[in-house]
Amino acid sequence: MTYLNEELFGKPDAGIDMTFDFPTLVSHAAKTRKLGAGCIIGSGTVSNYDRSAGSSCLAEIRMLETIAYGKPSTPFMKFGDTVRIEMYDADNNNIFGSIENQVVKYEASLLLSIEI
Repeated sequence: MTYLNEELFGKPDAGIDMTFDFPTLVSHAAKTRKLGAGCIIGSGTVSNYDRSAGSSCLAEIRMLETIAYGKPSTPFMKFGDTVRIEMYDADNNNIFGSIENQVVKYEASLLLSIEI
């Protein structure tokens, strides 16, 4: 599930709706590199065939709104917004915990000089 500012934004189904499921992605990646425990395989956005399940990609939802209504109505994220993703198994167990991030303004930090 994807939450934007604590509101449900989308419920992507990474089992049914993926063109290339995770076992296929892992198999393909393992053909060209050594994989071990802790490796992360990214899939990009999981897009649902059933549009009532929402979306997990702002660009995708804005594109669908543009096609349907001539212009997007969902705003881009702004400073202070938060996004949280969670994935649940068939028994409703949170598989990897919650990943949550906030949009913050980048501020260059001071570089420290260390003399050796």
